[in-house]
Order: sequence, then C-alpha cells, then structure tokens
Amino acid sequence: MLIILSGVEPISGRRCIKGVSTREGTPEGGCTVVEGGGFVVDEAAVIARVRAGEPEAYAELVRAHTNVALRAAVAFGAGADAEDVVQSAFLKAYQSLGRFRDGAAFRPWLLRIVVNETRNTVRSAVRLRALAGREALLLGSEPLIPESADPAVAAVAEERKALLRAALDELSEEQRQVVTYRYLLEMDEAETAEALGWPRGTVKSRLNRGLRKLGRLLPGLLPGKGGEEQ
Repeated sequence: MLIILSGVEPISGRRCIKGVSTREGTPEGGCTVVEGGGFVVDEAAVIARVRAGEPEAYAELVRAHTNVALRAAVAFGAGADAEDVVQSAFLKAYQSLGRFRDGAAFRPWLLRIVVNETRNTVRSAVRLRALAGREALLLGSEPLIPESADPAVAAVAEERKALLRAALDELSEEQRQVVTYRYLLEMDEAETAEALGWPRGTVKSRLNRGLRKLGRLLPGLLPGKGGEEQ
C-alpha cells in the first residue's frame, strides 16, 4: 500500500535484543510487535541503521506502525485521504529522524505527525468528510455482526453506534482527542501524553471530564456517574 514498503521482507523470528512487547505499539525497551504478532522491531536499532546510511531499514518501522497510523488519520477526520495522509506523515518522519530524541518511543512521535498532517488535510475539506472519517473508525473498531445474527440485536448495535458518534461530537476538541487516543487507538496514558504534547495530569483531567460528559449523554451505555460539566 505504501510506496516505502515495496520489496521489504518481514523480520524473521520473534526475538528482540531489548525485550519483547506483548501487544502492538507498546514498546518495551524500544521494541514493537506488529498487530497480529507478525514480527518484532527494535526501534532504536532500526533508527540507528537509518541514521548510519541504511534508509531501506526505515520500511521496518513503516510496516510496524502503518495500521495504527491509518486508524489515527481516520479517527481525526482524514476519511478517504487517510492513506495519503499516512504516506506523507511517514515521509516527514523519515526526514526528521535526525531530530528524533534517542530513547523516546517512536509511535507517539509518529502519531503527532499523522495528526498534524490530518489537520492540514481536513482544513481544506468539507466538515462532512471529517464526520465520515470518525464514523468509519467507530464502525471498523467493533466486531462485525454476522448475517445470521438476530435482526433486533443488529438494530440495537447500530443504534448504539449512532448514539456514540453523536456523543463524541458533543465533546470539546481536547476531550475528543484524549478519548480517541486512549480508547480508540488504545494508547496508554504516557503514550497519550507524549502524542498530544500534554502533561500527564492534563491527560487525566481532560479524559475524566470527557468520560463524565459521555456518561451523562449515554447513561445506559457507559458506566460511571456524571460530574459537573467543565
């Protein structure tokens, strides 16, 4: 799909010099395991190879992070332009590797670039495209209902999706961002803080306010008590 992946073979085996991650995008000692358990990338080693004059090694990072980058682009409104946004973000990240901080996690840094590229794209698009992008993410993040399922169950599931989409649009931009990172992109608190460039305390407070508001808007779907709206 992405040009930079052309001709690159997966890394064999599942060993990593600095440790093995247990899920996609959760670096442990600089390692990332691709969704589905395909192979493990030692991010620090790959970046060092690229900086040392082996640009083809960058494809390993692209392969490891393409799925989450696409999900982030769609979540923030790229819609049909998501692949172009991700392609551009990977190229900009490659060009900026000289400024990448040693020891930092690659995924949050990359997703900041993806989100910035998405915003630039959305600014020139109609608002309906952004809404359609968020809807596509929500539909794609849940299990598909099999054709044999009870029609009544399917109808209830579709109604809940519609309610959730509408409720997300009622959040402030900051609350929608932090809820998206934490629950739709499945990033932990530290990764979310790094990706958004916020202190962890800010992530906690905005997430709590966002969840409380969602709880008030969707009292039958989300657990917890609503608080004062802020």
